[in-house]
Amino acid sequence: MKIGLFFGSFNPVHTGHMIIANIMAEHTDLQQVWFVVSPQNPLKSSKSLLHEHDRYAMVEQAIIDNYRLRVSDIEFRMPRPSYTIDTLAYLTDKYPDHDFKLIIGEDNLKSFPRWKNHQVILDAYGLYIYPRPGSVSSEISHHPNVKWVEAPLLDISATFIRRCVKANKSIKYLVPEPVEVFIKSKKLFV
Repeated sequence: MKIGLFFGSFNPVHTGHMIIANIMAEHTDLQQVWFVVSPQNPLKSSKSLLHEHDRYAMVEQAIIDNYRLRVSDIEFRMPRPSYTIDTLAYLTDKYPDHDFKLIIGEDNLKSFPRWKNHQVILDAYGLYIYPRPGSVSSEISHHPNVKWVEAPLLDISATFIRRCVKANKSIKYLVPEPVEVFIKSKKLFV
């Protein structure tokens, strides 16, 4: 089975994430998309990060009715910070019948050469790239293991959503409805 891995903090998971995951599952040769909730991104600060189990629960709520989308907590049990290559290697060992592909936004291409073993990721797994507003081109764009996927240009920010919650403003339509309910019921980001 060909699986697209969509890594992220998902702090919180939002409509932009859901649209991209659904496009990858429905408009490409990927049979499933797995949201891999990262406890700590080595290139980002973890200062404003919710507990990983809350972020996992939000993704779980968001995808509950889509059998082609799954959520994974695999990185919760791995050394931190999490490195994509280590997760890919672990998943490949655990699921030898699956062909894993990495889903990333075009904006990540600029920093991709700084990722641990980025060339191995590119050569052994490959990238499914979706467009992002304001991104600059990269020489990686033309690698034979890079697949460009047409998708809407989305610029929904988890930071903006967290600010809205903190200011007691509506986040309707910015996050899936079950995620909004979860955030309100647990009083997250306030």
